[in-house]
Amino acid sequence: MPQLDTSTWFITVLSTTITLFMLMQLKISLLNFPQTPSIKSIKLMKINNHWETKWTKIYSPLSLPLQ
Repeated sequence: MPQLDTSTWFITVLSTTITLFMLMQLKISLLNFPQTPSIKSIKLMKINNHWETKWTKIYSPLSLPLQ
């Protein structure tokens, strides 16, 4: 049974790693990012909930009168 020749594995793994690194760098470099990010106002992001306009009271079971 012949031995498996592993002499080319190092260069194969190295070249694959370099190629993947270069492809990922190219992919990331082609992404478009905003040049000047703007700060959003918190007042504009306020959402009106339907329960904010209602008056509710939560009774604790311990504060209820004994029956």
